[in-house]
Amino acid sequence: MYLKRILLVLSLVSISTITAQQDYYFPERNAVWQEKPPKAMGFNEGKLLEAVDFAKNHEYSGSRDLRIAILKGFEREPFHKILGPTKKRGGPAGIIIKDGYIVQKWGDIQRVDMTFSVTKSFLSTVAGLAKDNTLIRSTDDEVATYIWDGTFAGEHNSKITWKHLLQQNSDWSGELWGGKDWADRPPKEGNLDEWKFRELREPGTVMEYNDVRVNVLAYALTHVWRKPLPVVIKERIMDKIGASTTWRWYGYDNAWTVIDGIKMNSVTGGGHSGAGIFISAEDMARFGLLFLNNGKWGKEQLLSEAWIEEALTPSVPNINYGYMWWLNKKGDRHWEGLSEDIYYAAGFGGNFIVIDKANDLVVITRWLEPSRIGDLMRLIQDAVANK
Repeated sequence: MYLKRILLVLSLVSISTITAQQDYYFPERNAVWQEKPPKAMGFNEGKLLEAVDFAKNHEYSGSRDLRIAILKGFEREPFHKILGPTKKRGGPAGIIIKDGYIVQKWGDIQRVDMTFSVTKSFLSTVAGLAKDNTLIRSTDDEVATYIWDGTFAGEHNSKITWKHLLQQNSDWSGELWGGKDWADRPPKEGNLDEWKFRELREPGTVMEYNDVRVNVLAYALTHVWRKPLPVVIKERIMDKIGASTTWRWYGYDNAWTVIDGIKMNSVTGGGHSGAGIFISAEDMARFGLLFLNNGKWGKEQLLSEAWIEEALTPSVPNINYGYMWWLNKKGDRHWEGLSEDIYYAAGFGGNFIVIDKANDLVVITRWLEPSRIGDLMRLIQDAVANK
């Protein structure tokens, strides 16, 4: 009898776990995203409105003409210029999602805008799909064993692994699509000769945010998949999560390669010189909801939990960075007073996809002054804590 009771309890626990995993709401394609009153979802409505007002009142200070904002933002870089598409941006916009339901929104959430380095988290996902499909055996593999055209030739570059590229600590040296690695976000001190002839750091030892090296990763993944990366993410992720038909992923105007006799664009991992992913806040929210549910949309596992766990593992040089996701660990970019399990995609101009597992939240905010994202998240947390 005692054994039967134990088995019954275990069975009920198992059923409860399965039910909990199915609690999230997943909107269908082109459906009106269901909303629920904040109070019904456990929020203090007044405090949540304070958070929304904060986002509206702290717009990114750069020009809404993003060509101007880009050139101003990266004016220290030698030879920097616009190489791909850009688009004038809209005003502040965002969505707060709890258990899959919208509890607050502001601005035009269907407007398509540039997302800059938020694109990196999509690129990381393409790498995850390659790993899940055994196109990449291990992220510890040297990329030179997959890409033999000279991109990873030489004593230094030949040691670079997929993990090094994903964690932005490869110190890859070279030029791609006219961009020189040493000219991308150079140190505040020094000059052209010092930057150009610097001593290379051992891969895996120093993180350095660098779009040329991110674009090298995109180029390598294009050759591994043997098809354009927008096609990969469309077929395997965006279509599956019911994203709209409005998002686009661009490369530079001169970034073309030939694979299997087909000329294809090699996309960028950001909008540093134009290009990257252009997308609406709603489609960003769908992508965030997929990660909140550990890579599963409804009943279909689109991205393995093993990959997500690997992607969210802090790198050795920077505890706040995994595979092109920022991690809220206690390091230089820690948001005080908030869960260390929070992670997020971040892009120039204040574009964010924030995953808050502790509260079952996805927060999308666009064109927020970047330094105020921690303040916004604390206001949202306060609205949850003061029910």
